[in-house]
Amino acid sequence: MSGKVNLDLQSILDKQFDIDFKGYSPSEVDSFLDLVMEDYQTYQDITAELNQKIAELERTNASLRAKLIEEEGRTRALESKPTPAAQGAANVDILKRLSRLEEQVFEQNRNKH
Repeated sequence: MSGKVNLDLQSILDKQFDIDFKGYSPSEVDSFLDLVMEDYQTYQDITAELNQKIAELERTNASLRAKLIEEEGRTRALESKPTPAAQGAANVDILKRLSRLEEQVFEQNRNKH
């Protein structure tokens, strides 16, 4: 939905049509434009609502990915009986993941406000 729209409500409302000898009925044009403006406003409302839902789903998705990474790390740690050196490496891996998760949460909160 990156396309630019040509009209907004005010430009539709302010549109003036030339009247010829055999022109359109101004009241008919006004009535039709009223319908166009109502539909346009509905379109804008729906778009805003969908954009909010997309943002919410992206936050949820990021949170679930972080939980998945965490669980995969736990599973790997449980499957292998680590030596002290391997345990240290696993701890570093966990700290890196935690740092990335904190960055995502911080970025989401910054974008939210």
